[in-house]
Amino acid sequence: MTGATGPEDPDPTDRTDPADGAGGRASHRRTGRDAVRPWLVRVGIAAVVVVAYFLLPLDHLGPQRPVLSWVLFAVLLTGVAVLLLRQIRHVLLDRPDSRPGVVISLLIVLSVHVFSATYYALAKQPGEFSGLHTRIDALYFTVVTLATVGYGDITPRGQAARVVTVLQITYSFVFLTAAATALTTRMRDMVVRRPERGRFR
Repeated sequence: MTGATGPEDPDPTDRTDPADGAGGRASHRRTGRDAVRPWLVRVGIAAVVVVAYFLLPLDHLGPQRPVLSWVLFAVLLTGVAVLLLRQIRHVLLDRPDSRPGVVISLLIVLSVHVFSATYYALAKQPGEFSGLHTRIDALYFTVVTLATVGYGDITPRGQAARVVTVLQITYSFVFLTAAATALTTRMRDMVVRRPERGRFR
């Protein structure tokens, strides 16, 4: 049974234009918050990772517990690689509900600190590293290796240290480069689509 649509039964198709009036301003504010929130989450999680790196008892790893150290290193690195591949897949499938910009950047930060913790633990064993003594040294060496700068002030001398260094270079070349490329592609697609949406309104 159909009836006239009155004031008490508003037309469900009647929607306030987000660009007009108070409703438009409220929608704009919500959009602004939604845009800022991922950045706040990203900065917060990155800060937690950095603080954990400096506070975790890494001195109990290395030569004191070699099996546990290598198992933790393998599990963490594999987990980061799997999550990176998942985000790359989301970009390739163009999933609109994914946030690769947030997740990929955090996974890159996490991978850097995983290698830094491994270098710091390895440096506890005599003969593995030259010039690496503190956690900041380990983080510095990880970033320098990732950037392929190679100042030469810290050098891996032991076999285990060199294996991990080669693994970091390979890991960065395969996973981090693929993730960064996927993220760049996603951002470029978003920039291209935005003018198109405005053109067809």
